[in-house]
Amino acid sequence: MLAGLLVVAPARADDPPACEVPAYLLTSESTLPRVAAAVKPGGKLNILVIGSRSSVIGVADSSIAYPGRLQAILREKLPTVEVNVSLELQVKKTAEEVAPSLGKLVADKKPDLVIWQTGTVDAMRSVDADDFRGAIDDGVAAMRSAGTDVILMNLQYSPRTETMISPSAYIDNMRVVAQQHDVPLFDRFAIMRNWNETGDFDLFSASPGVELAKRVHDCLARALSTFVIDAAHVNPAELRIQR
Repeated sequence: MLAGLLVVAPARADDPPACEVPAYLLTSESTLPRVAAAVKPGGKLNILVIGSRSSVIGVADSSIAYPGRLQAILREKLPTVEVNVSLELQVKKTAEEVAPSLGKLVADKKPDLVIWQTGTVDAMRSVDADDFRGAIDDGVAAMRSAGTDVILMNLQYSPRTETMISPSAYIDNMRVVAQQHDVPLFDRFAIMRNWNETGDFDLFSASPGVELAKRVHDCLARALSTFVIDAAHVNPAELRIQR
């Protein structure tokens, strides 16, 4: 079922998807102060993505999965900043299984920002929604105490799996925790649903293909780069000076 989430087809085979995202899905009232402090000419921005199999699914080369593309795009947008994005895979683990290790992980790797992608495995296993919320709450609290900014990223959208899993409780609880801790929530579910509804991607298609998966990863990375920059209140134009 996970494989089906990133096996997509564009609306038109001869054109790459526009994958535009409504502005309201790429803005957040919560901020990223550590990212803002790091993003200065000559500065260094370290981002840690804590993800599941969907972080790399559909592509054999990690550089074209969305964490790798996020690094490339942020380096392009912030040319005077050294940007490094690393990936910590937590395959087939629920939020409750991942949360206890997050504080130590942050303390060891010392990222300026953690992007915690979670919820799919919990939805697939029908984990109790209150237990899920508690795990997310504990994980975010531990990471922030360890000294990092946090972005929560929710589930992928796929009309093919909506009859098999019910994501709404997990999406709602992630939003609640994000608001309680004043951390941004990257609404991947709503963004991908918008692409499906506008015809940028046909997410119901079962047609496989590396090129198609690459486009989805690239679109997610581009949306995420905009989200990070906006939440940090960074003006990339101010950083476009010669090294």
